[in-house]
Amino acid sequence: QVQLVESGGGLVQAGGSLRLSCAASGRIFSSSVMGWFRQAPGKEREFVGAINWSGSKTNYADSVKDRFTISRDNAKSTVYLQMSSLKPEDTANYYCAARRLADIATMERNYDYWGQGTQVTVSS
Repeated sequence: QVQLVESGGGLVQAGGSLRLSCAASGRIFSSSVMGWFRQAPGKEREFVGAINWSGSKTNYADSVKDRFTISRDNAKSTVYLQMSSLKPEDTANYYCAARRLADIATMERNYDYWGQGTQVTVSS
């Protein structure tokens, strides 16, 4: 079993930066693909990005490419989402997720464990 706890959300002005963290418990973390998703009010949850177990491969949604960066520290069982040049449309509840298989996936049904989410609000 893997438990995921996100932190780092908050209120930021447009153009600002924020770093989210996702702390995992459970020894499966170091071999798991870790993903970030977000859900805005009235919208479906969408893929933001993901990173493979070693950190050597990442995949991002077009909407965040070149602005967001995912990294991980397996020694700390933590994955990060560095968000820069934030826009009001980035406002959402952000979730991290873990996938047992080794290949990066972009669909939420391919992830096995989920955190509770952390709210990010970007003001204009």
